[in-house]
Amino acid sequence: MTVRPLLALIRKESLQILRDPSSLMIAVVLPLILLFLFGYGVSFDQKDSPVCVVVEQSSQPAESLAASFQASPFFKAHRDSNTVRCKDELVSGAINGMVVIPSDFAALLGAQEAAPVQVLVDGSDPNTAGLMQNYLSGSVLVWQAINSDMSGRNGLGRITVTSRVWYNPAKQSRLFLLPGLVAVIMTLIGTMLTSLVVAREWERGTMEAMMATPLSVAQLLLGKLIPYFILGLLAMAVTTAIAVWLFGVPMRGSILVLAGVTSIFLLTTLGQGLLISTLAKNQFVATQAALFTAFLPAFLLSGLVYEIASMPWPIRWFTYIIPARYYVPSLQTLFLAGDEPGVLIPHCLSMLVIAAVLFAIVVWKTPKRLDD
Repeated sequence: MTVRPLLALIRKESLQILRDPSSLMIAVVLPLILLFLFGYGVSFDQKDSPVCVVVEQSSQPAESLAASFQASPFFKAHRDSNTVRCKDELVSGAINGMVVIPSDFAALLGAQEAAPVQVLVDGSDPNTAGLMQNYLSGSVLVWQAINSDMSGRNGLGRITVTSRVWYNPAKQSRLFLLPGLVAVIMTLIGTMLTSLVVAREWERGTMEAMMATPLSVAQLLLGKLIPYFILGLLAMAVTTAIAVWLFGVPMRGSILVLAGVTSIFLLTTLGQGLLISTLAKNQFVATQAALFTAFLPAFLLSGLVYEIASMPWPIRWFTYIIPARYYVPSLQTLFLAGDEPGVLIPHCLSMLVIAAVLFAIVVWKTPKRLDD
């Protein structure tokens, strides 16, 4: 084997890689972004978690305990005197937990009796719920130990912490993961499959023939999207049935509401997939772009695996343009809590805005002219 032909082949392959943007994307850009996400944007640490501290009656011990939560780096705590208002925030997902300091807290401590403090956490995410339960309960006990040492006695009374986990008392991971995985499956079907539609037409040379027909751009796009829209709804029905009947995931919301929310999410994934295929005009590039811009963000940055509140602010801001960020909590709310308009309506409106932007770009980038 001579060296010269081998060097020529190496040179040829090197030039081909340099001229292929998709190869550079997979070999260079994608690893760098994954390293950035896992090294900087993804965190298992619990910090700045939103909580509500209810002080039913102001007193020096109650104020001191509430201030300890507000000063903690683990919580982003705000005070309230209304338990119902904080519970509404917990139901809507605005906070991850709440601490209720009862009106007789100071009197019981002063009388050397057990003073109860209630801790409520959102159990829709078992990992976060476990951390929140431990952090909140631990903070109460740390406050008690510090104040006992400062007073030089153990006569403040004993604090008893009563914890409750809403929606998922057993903190079973599958009750949290399976509804979220529906979003990943919908993303694969909507974006990955649709991204191949127009790209396949360009590769086969049939796009020119389709442009010669009397069909408008809107009709052309609808004809390609409707079958995948129906396929997505069927996949949602199958995965929901398996999650409920096989794995025992509760379905506390309405099936019609679930279908409506899924339909809105499918509009975003179909629009994204169609935009990718329109710009790529190559099945391989379209597939890689769909994986990079749809599947990985839906898996990593939707709140399914990693809590968004624990991510740095640049990553948190970036998640606002990811449709799965709104679909995952909507699914978890429908399955575990029920039809909560305060959660579902804002998320559906956000997904509709994203879908409208995507389809506007698709129509703009798909003129019915061969010279474009």
